[in-house]
Amino acid sequence: MQIAESASGRRRIVAHVGSAHTEAELGILLERAREMLADPAQGSFDLGIEAAAQQARLVPPAASPALFDAERPGPAPAAAAPRVVSTYSRVLFEALNGVFAGLGFGALGDEVFRDLVLARVVEPTSILDAGRVLADLGRKAASDKTMRRTLARCADRGYRDRIAELCFAHARASGDVSLILYDVTTLYFEAEHEDALRKVGYSKERRVDPQIVVGLLVDRHGFPLEIGCFEGNQAEKLTILPVIRQFQARHGIEGMVVVADAGMLSAANLADLDEAGLGFIVGSRVTKAPIDLESHFRWHGDAFSDGQVIDTVTPKTGKNKDNDPALRDNRTLTAQENRARDVISGAKSARTPRFVKNAGGTPALDEKALARARKLAGLKGYVTNLPVSVIPPAEVISCYHDLWHVEQSFRMSKTDLAARPMFVRKRDAIEAHLTVVFTALAVARAAQDRTGLSIRNVIRQLRPLRSATIAINGAVQTFPPAIGPEQQKILDDLRH
Repeated sequence: MQIAESASGRRRIVAHVGSAHTEAELGILLERAREMLADPAQGSFDLGIEAAAQQARLVPPAASPALFDAERPGPAPAAAAPRVVSTYSRVLFEALNGVFAGLGFGALGDEVFRDLVLARVVEPTSILDAGRVLADLGRKAASDKTMRRTLARCADRGYRDRIAELCFAHARASGDVSLILYDVTTLYFEAEHEDALRKVGYSKERRVDPQIVVGLLVDRHGFPLEIGCFEGNQAEKLTILPVIRQFQARHGIEGMVVVADAGMLSAANLADLDEAGLGFIVGSRVTKAPIDLESHFRWHGDAFSDGQVIDTVTPKTGKNKDNDPALRDNRTLTAQENRARDVISGAKSARTPRFVKNAGGTPALDEKALARARKLAGLKGYVTNLPVSVIPPAEVISCYHDLWHVEQSFRMSKTDLAARPMFVRKRDAIEAHLTVVFTALAVARAAQDRTGLSIRNVIRQLRPLRSATIAINGAVQTFPPAIGPEQQKILDDLRH
């Protein structure tokens, strides 16, 4: 498409508007050319002809600018005003779909399940609202009933087992799975009554609603490997072994190292892990330090230098009741109960400051408790069954510090992927929801690993890249968005 002037039977090209390959593109070029002819500030066409005359006639008299199709000599036909039919973030959907397929999840052969996973990565919401998110991504959503049937298929066809196998294959191909990280979180429900699964228990959010306990196993980089769902009143330390055993049975693994925080520390857990031939690195409560470091305190005193590492050996045989967390927790609960009773009876104030004791009804400083706290200040303990010849103390500490990866995955699940709130109540539906979240976490983690950006940043930069379907000149055409260099780099990284 060109703009030319014709004078004395001769034609001179004034400007090149563009090339059209479809009727819709031709209509857009026609509108652009008319705007250029009608623009009174257009200096390029200062031919001594008034803008009003140019706007009134597309085929003006001699010596006036005229509009020509380079491949169709003669005046161009009049065109209707263009109309935007729809816009959508198809670029974002295709990019995430590439990650989904790259992880091998397409082997499930379930497009509705895929759409639910990718919709959760982009904008977590309920099933009823998932159709809106998918429409914004350029996908025609399945019906509400079909999506609910898909959740039922998750359990019936063992989707989680297949996803877990594919996640393990990806983690093994990408790095080392000899060290795995474990942690738990709680997801509450806004429900009035408990049931067989949703029960009131210790809540990470300090709530009193019915909840479930979720255990997550990831590799050292935070990529998900296994997920487990437990009753809301299940103790944290009772969740680790079922998930570990399920992971071992699924993949036939014998030798690996499990890293967990102090909440998983119990004599029974450590004995079971040791008997199973598994290494472990777990956090140790500071209250154990006086016992574990008794020999060190005796010979070297209680002075420490910054960053000092003290390596001690605790015999596996014999039972040290002072180290039994169950007994220690019971003592704590008994003390809390007694304190509560004293507050209720008026014997004590509701808020007694730390290191304050009542001697004969008179508040006094608890010198012994304060001295003990000062003695332990700054200490952090780690327990492992790995000999120092296999892993030195500094590496034990480094491996334990990798637990932030699983904590980050939980934060992603609870914030970016909105594992809570749940809009389902039956166990199969809850398990299916967790399967969708687990799969979405794998996609999000893979996207972050490929781009070096958080999944929220990836979504924020790619979602505004909107394709547009435009109706013009009797035809409908879809046009891709303009992609800047930063967004193009993200897209290139996601393809690798």
